[in-house]
Amino acid sequence: MRNSTFARFAGVSALAAAAGLLAQPAFAQDADKEGDIIVTATKRPVTLDDVPISATAISGEELKETGAQSLSDYITRVPGVTFNDYQPGVSEVVIRGIAATTYHEQGQTTVGYYLNEVPLVEPGFPIGIPDVDTFDLERVEVLRGPQGTLFGSSTLGGLVNYVVKTADPTKVDAAAQGLIGTTKNASGELNYAAKAMVNLPIVEDKFAARLVAYQRFDAGYLDNPGTGVTGSNDFTTRGLRGSLVFTPTDETTITYISVWQDTDLEDQTYLDTSNPYIRDTARAEPQETRFFLNSVRLDQELADVGTLTVMGSVVDKTNATVFSYPYWYVTGVTTGEGTAYGTGDADANIRTVEARLASETGPVFNWLVGISHMTSDKTSYDQIFQLGAEAYIDANPDSFGGYAGSLLTPNDRLYGYLSQLHNEDTGIFGEISIKIIPEIELILGGRYFWNSYAGDVLNQAGALGGYEGGYSPVDRAGSVKESEDGFTPKVSVAFRPNEDVMAFATYSEGYRVGGINPNAGLLDTIQTAYDSDSVDNYEVGVKFHALDNRLYIDATAFWEEWHDIQARLFGPAPSYYSYVSNAGGARVKGIEFAATADLATFAQFSTNFTYQDAELTKFLPDTFAVGGGYEAGSTLPGSSKWSVNNRLRFEFADMAYAPSFEIAHRYLSKAPVAFGNDNTRGGFNIFDLRASVAVTENVNVLAFANNVFDEYGILNAPFTSALVPQGSIVRPRTVGLRVDWSL
Repeated sequence: MRNSTFARFAGVSALAAAAGLLAQPAFAQDADKEGDIIVTATKRPVTLDDVPISATAISGEELKETGAQSLSDYITRVPGVTFNDYQPGVSEVVIRGIAATTYHEQGQTTVGYYLNEVPLVEPGFPIGIPDVDTFDLERVEVLRGPQGTLFGSSTLGGLVNYVVKTADPTKVDAAAQGLIGTTKNASGELNYAAKAMVNLPIVEDKFAARLVAYQRFDAGYLDNPGTGVTGSNDFTTRGLRGSLVFTPTDETTITYISVWQDTDLEDQTYLDTSNPYIRDTARAEPQETRFFLNSVRLDQELADVGTLTVMGSVVDKTNATVFSYPYWYVTGVTTGEGTAYGTGDADANIRTVEARLASETGPVFNWLVGISHMTSDKTSYDQIFQLGAEAYIDANPDSFGGYAGSLLTPNDRLYGYLSQLHNEDTGIFGEISIKIIPEIELILGGRYFWNSYAGDVLNQAGALGGYEGGYSPVDRAGSVKESEDGFTPKVSVAFRPNEDVMAFATYSEGYRVGGINPNAGLLDTIQTAYDSDSVDNYEVGVKFHALDNRLYIDATAFWEEWHDIQARLFGPAPSYYSYVSNAGGARVKGIEFAATADLATFAQFSTNFTYQDAELTKFLPDTFAVGGGYEAGSTLPGSSKWSVNNRLRFEFADMAYAPSFEIAHRYLSKAPVAFGNDNTRGGFNIFDLRASVAVTENVNVLAFANNVFDEYGILNAPFTSALVPQGSIVRPRTVGLRVDWSL
């Protein structure tokens, strides 16, 4: 009842704000902030409200105003977006409900992640999904709907493009930020952050360097009686970001970007969701993720032709994780140091190169053509250990087929899994636009792609090396080498009757590459490889300014068809092995609506909501599920029918200290956490408060309170049983103070 009341309150608030807007007298103001943002995720600079696709851009200034520090602080406020917030550094964004799990996709992610157009995520199970710190970001661009034409694979749902600021040769600049705060149930431990930026022209107007450094500490709010630690899930983010920009002529720009970021989680964030703020494991479960990006880009203006862009990048990522396994494995010990535990070590290397030529912007005809190539290599090694396992088997050989402990548990290792993957993806892409008449523009695009993948997996002999009997005296291996080619088209029509209104209709496609099944060779019933899957997207939308630019509306209706879903499935105990099956299909239909209204010279209200209905259209078989699978009509995991965001902001620029105040609200309706699982996530309302003052021209102080009413919202619970529903929750009430200084 409380959630329903809050949801109705949100709707009433939106109507009241709209009524207030219409009652306000007209006043002069520049165009809406969103309309002024230039986005580049379309491979050419275009104003946000002039691009005929569903897109949102969150400016660096807005990130500062809302107090956002990490992806989870702002990405869920974008229409059509949810966040599988389970493990920091590897949690996945979901756009328009295109996901078969609320944990990790077993194969390539359904959303692409980029930093200044450099891809951050490799094909296959993601080693890490970088959550780039918001300090000194220019903006974050979110494109909804498949983007296979310009970006290739891994954009079934859309993409997220972080845009970091690069060196400016025209001026000296510097900034710093400090933060301190506290979170409920953090045992008195404080949150803090320290960040700094300096920009130095080395040769005036020609060559400059920019350097950013930051460290952020988020105090843990979960208690782990198994390890005796309160506030066990402390999380630290450290990073360095640098850029060099060289402009030898007005027509030539060379940009080098380097980003290093390390995240360190001292204990996992999942818990028994029925037991607030308690996770009980025999061992701590730390996790460290790291990525290191280097890229070089040339932008060359060619007279009477257009702009040539050539870019190359290398991204290295690592992930090290420990898990505690309180299962009745070999020795039967499920508490203390004798409990089984797992270690996972993985690394990935992604190398990309792209060259494209975009025409000069003309009144009638524009074009873009390019070629890209990506190569990635990934290795992961997972092991499970249990102290005393080798000696236990030697003492009880009859229970293990008469095999020696040195064979099934060498050095107390119960399980060993090694995978090595190599992917290559090449594409030739292009786009042309023609203004048939000044008000109507036709855009045609396409990508011809060919990709290949090779993979080897090894399940080492061991007590958990196979399903039969729970052990395997021999190694079990699988190997695959496959290739594929195809074409992804895109068609858009834009209608612009005047400079304030644009309507559009778009058809686009996206796809994910196939790969080797993670447990190929373990059982004959598991196929060696899985194939690609794809999404067809149909959408119509409108964007317009009204009431002398006091009102901005962006609304889209969409229909998406998902074919040959790469579904992540699990086998039974004791191994719970995972595998991928191409099966079934799904349909997602919905509406995304966003509005920004200037209620007065000092007040602005913004709201957005998404309604989506995402369900299977075909039976999805699962050998170990009740009934052998999931019926057509089953809701896709994590796909909430409703999400609502509201933001009311007051700015008194003419008053002393230029105070500002803000209240933000977010509602997410309930959704199943997995196929065949009765547990749900969502069904919560979150309220945040902000207040800031400009102490001097260069110093601003922001006070904030997140999750003001301390809502116990369940974000995820993908691995659950009737006894222990394990999941993650919204961060408890957090209050703090942030100081920003700029030169």
